[in-house]
Amino acid sequence: MPHTTQVGSPQPLGAHFENDGVNFAIFSSRAERVTLEFYATPDAAAPNQRFALDPQSNRTGDIWHIRVDGVRPGQLYGYRADGLFRPGEGQRFNPHRLLLDPYARAVAAPPDWNFSDNLGHRDDGSANPVDDAGRMAKAVVVAPAAHAAVPAPFPRRAWTETVIYETHVRGFTVHPSAGVAHPGTYRGLIEKLPYLADLGITAIELLPVFEFNHLGTSARNPRTGERLHNYWGYDPVSWFAPKASYATADDAAGQIAEFRELVEACHRAGLEVILDVVFNHSAESDGFGPTLHLRGLDNAVYYHLDDDPARYRNYAGTGNALNAGHLAVADLILDSLRYWVGELRVDGFRFDLASVFARDASGAVHDHTPLLTRLAEDPVLRDTKLIAEAWDAAGAYQVGRFGTPRWTEWNGRYRDDIRRFWRGDAGLLGAFATRLCGSSDLYRAAGKGPQCSINFITAHDGFTLNDLVSYADKHNLDNGEDGRDGENQNHSLNYGVEGPSDDPAIDALRLRHIKNLLLTLFVSRGTPMLLGGDEFRRTQGGNNNGWCQDNAISWFDWTLLKRHAGLHRFVRGLIALRRAHPVLSRDSWYGDDDITFFAPHGTPPDWDTPTARQLGVTIAAEPPLCLLFNAAPDATTFALPDAPAGSAWHRAVDTGCDSPDDLRASGDEVPLNDPQHAACAARSCVVLLARPTN
Repeated sequence: MPHTTQVGSPQPLGAHFENDGVNFAIFSSRAERVTLEFYATPDAAAPNQRFALDPQSNRTGDIWHIRVDGVRPGQLYGYRADGLFRPGEGQRFNPHRLLLDPYARAVAAPPDWNFSDNLGHRDDGSANPVDDAGRMAKAVVVAPAAHAAVPAPFPRRAWTETVIYETHVRGFTVHPSAGVAHPGTYRGLIEKLPYLADLGITAIELLPVFEFNHLGTSARNPRTGERLHNYWGYDPVSWFAPKASYATADDAAGQIAEFRELVEACHRAGLEVILDVVFNHSAESDGFGPTLHLRGLDNAVYYHLDDDPARYRNYAGTGNALNAGHLAVADLILDSLRYWVGELRVDGFRFDLASVFARDASGAVHDHTPLLTRLAEDPVLRDTKLIAEAWDAAGAYQVGRFGTPRWTEWNGRYRDDIRRFWRGDAGLLGAFATRLCGSSDLYRAAGKGPQCSINFITAHDGFTLNDLVSYADKHNLDNGEDGRDGENQNHSLNYGVEGPSDDPAIDALRLRHIKNLLLTLFVSRGTPMLLGGDEFRRTQGGNNNGWCQDNAISWFDWTLLKRHAGLHRFVRGLIALRRAHPVLSRDSWYGDDDITFFAPHGTPPDWDTPTARQLGVTIAAEPPLCLLFNAAPDATTFALPDAPAGSAWHRAVDTGCDSPDDLRASGDEVPLNDPQHAACAARSCVVLLARPTN
């Protein structure tokens, strides 16, 4: 039976239940006609009902709206927008494209949905007249949110106690060795939460879970011919819908309930959920990409267009960049974030290539923009964690000066300086000390504290920690891009053999280097982020850009946990050490009375000597700490400052020792044979605690 309609309301955007009907509202300032269509199945080629919106009665300002009575949850829908198709003027309307609602809460796609089926143009650049409805995903009408009767409270972890674990929903448990009942899903991740809690993690940072097209690439492995997939998910097709393939449910919106289950389970375990979000670009790519939603609704509003409006400014390196300076785009971003916090109860966001938000209409970069300020001051988001990847693919680099003090930042300078110091590069002693102390050179002048620095050695984008010490060069040929993709400056070291080695001496050096890097991470002021799997030497075979590798290259092989149980124990102990000594994570800058640096002979360091690779550090605390770092290829002995009266230095951590002697449990630290001196093996580091002598 046909549905009856009413004029509807321009707010809120999206599809929302009102009594026994659903209000549909969508933005388009330049469309001449907009049509809402209902579909029976995701692969249906023709609608079973169509509603032409009257420009006079069904439009308020730039919002098109209609209320449809009797609509049930699960109804599939899409839009068509008609107007000018003049790419040279920035307009790309094509009524033959079925368009997703940018505010859709869930997305249902045909089997093997492929972007190449949704091109809005022909080879000659004219509008494609072939209708794509049967091959296009549809939006889903979703019932009002149903929360747990008494939801677990938000953990509200302070930055000073936060330890982030970056991982991928599918990759974390899809490998058979994961031993979970629901591999590769939200529920599979729930099954592994006890492991993360036991490790000492306080927050999981998930690679994108916004709906994206898994088959959105035509690349193939040149060796096997295997089609490569969009594994990471950095090409969003929706900013409200959780990824459906990460759910076990068959119904059209079951992914929402299962994502909520994940967040609820994390909160019960005391873990926060941080989402890696992509608002800098969409999956529509450049002028030769598919038409999915924004391009067909209001191309000139949603995107940064070049001086030639037929072309897109490519600040994100993916073909387009969202124009966050326009109020409609800024509102889309804010509405999305409010939904994920208010309805799905996530705890924070890491913004991919966030410097795109700092660009104005001309492309100029600003440290503060209206959107960044709105995000930081929004009342719904006031308690959420905001993390910026403070650069973009077009040269902007804002580390240390991104937005207000509410914003924290991935500290790429920390990553590079720590890698280079431990690799043995010359002239890094001062930079190493600065990073260890929270990067005051970057953040202090901006009124930010050390916790604004998200410290990391490795992340999803680049080598794993195991590969960082096993490969001198990237090995990305399986990506089908002839090695052109991925970072070239990795600051890595292979210790004489490229890739795996059965030489025990080489493997011992690699393991020691891994421990050095991890220890540095967890004794540095700032917020530590651990790449998932680094605690048991996960490898990608030297691939430093696994975005398209939905296979064993990217999946977590849990057999490595047993093989490298000693390293896992070491990481667990480091996190516990950091928690036991709050001075290491305090959100303030060290003063002259708090910290002292010294060279091996006990004299002040020679910061200007390029070959200096050894540093001692004492930190005033209860108990006092002494950190010894030796990145040189030879062993050394440090002359130690006196321990406080009635105490003596005890060895708590020594990366030069094998497990379990590399890290002693609290209370089981070993007193030094010589209380005035401590040996430090080549390429190793030591943590000493001043313990009472009686």
